[in-house]
Amino acid sequence: MADPQPLLLNSEPTQLRLPRVASVDVFRGLSVFLMIFVDYGGSIFPVISHVPWNGIHLADLVMPFFLFLVGISLALLYKRRPQRTQATWKAFVRSLQLFFLGILLQGGYFHGITSLTYGVDIQTIRWFGVLQRISIGYIVAALCEIWLPTLQWKQMGFFKSYYCHWFVAAILLAIYSGLLYGLYVPDWQFDVSAATSSLPPIHSANVYKVNCSVRGDLGPACNSAGMIDRYILGLDHLYKKPVYRNLKECNMSSTGQVSDSSPSWCHAPFDPEGILSSITAAVSCIIGLQYGHILAHLEDHRGRINHWLGFSVSFLALGWFLAILGIPPNKSLYTVSYMMLSSAASGLTFMALYVLVDVYGHRRLTSVLEWMGKHSLSIFVLVSSNLAVIAIQGFYWTKPENNIIHLIVSRFHQK
Repeated sequence: MADPQPLLLNSEPTQLRLPRVASVDVFRGLSVFLMIFVDYGGSIFPVISHVPWNGIHLADLVMPFFLFLVGISLALLYKRRPQRTQATWKAFVRSLQLFFLGILLQGGYFHGITSLTYGVDIQTIRWFGVLQRISIGYIVAALCEIWLPTLQWKQMGFFKSYYCHWFVAAILLAIYSGLLYGLYVPDWQFDVSAATSSLPPIHSANVYKVNCSVRGDLGPACNSAGMIDRYILGLDHLYKKPVYRNLKECNMSSTGQVSDSSPSWCHAPFDPEGILSSITAAVSCIIGLQYGHILAHLEDHRGRINHWLGFSVSFLALGWFLAILGIPPNKSLYTVSYMMLSSAASGLTFMALYVLVDVYGHRRLTSVLEWMGKHSLSIFVLVSSNLAVIAIQGFYWTKPENNIIHLIVSRFHQK
């Protein structure tokens, strides 16, 4: 059994096309549905929206679901060892396609459902985002699957058979932890202007200073993840509306304005899909790869479920243990505890869908999700990136502001 389509990116037809695993499509569709649901419903139901900093809400599980599915899909795609050079080339091409599509959709080219304009200044384009993070995890997991040696799983078991994968994951986590806790973060300052913030200039002296001079801080102001992005990507290329502005300290108004009396860091851009956090995000793909190995090489339902349950419970216990030790689950930093807990949630969710769809055969109940999973990239582009909504705005009466989207949005805000 194999799913020849990696997450959010269709692969070319293979010479030997094996039956699809329905639960993989259903899980992919569920992930797309949840992304749409939390994007549009988060403002109405704050309990499902992203946690401002530490913690996990429903919205904080969407990205790990996608990354987990990348790993599963790659394990199925490469079930039969491909020609390595050719497979590597194709993997890099797919990864670059996702990365540049992400820049187009989330780099600032489209201005949202309340704007009738489009286009982005290259000096302020956002380089990292959802699809870019998926592309990084994709290429890391693909290279592991294509090039790393494996042992016979029937003699060694799945964990030992893919010891090289776990070794790569451990190295990545060590690099991440060393940079997160070891780098010294000095004091820094930034200019709140139209180029670096969604806020209008508050006064002529709109340069803010953030006092840090610390090492190993996990707060929104002085973490090394933000420092790395500021140095490498540049402040102008980071996400302009970080979720930590919803913290009480920032005193953000209902219109999205941050008070000038708030701490200086509340005004600063920060990218939740930045460079450092992409390292642990790639580990989520490697973990998904291990679940995919079980699906690809084990035939009986009981054996698959037992292995998945063992992995999921282990990740859940490790995640809770790290949280108790003082490593908070944090999506913006993609901390190790968050990676463990979200991987456990991904594994348990996929296992439940597998039992429902592939064991008991209730495909009618999930037919809509299965369809969404088979067309996940198209739905992501049209709906999650607001392209469908923006296209509808093109039809108006007399003047551009008289369109149905503007009418709905204005009435919603009036309520």
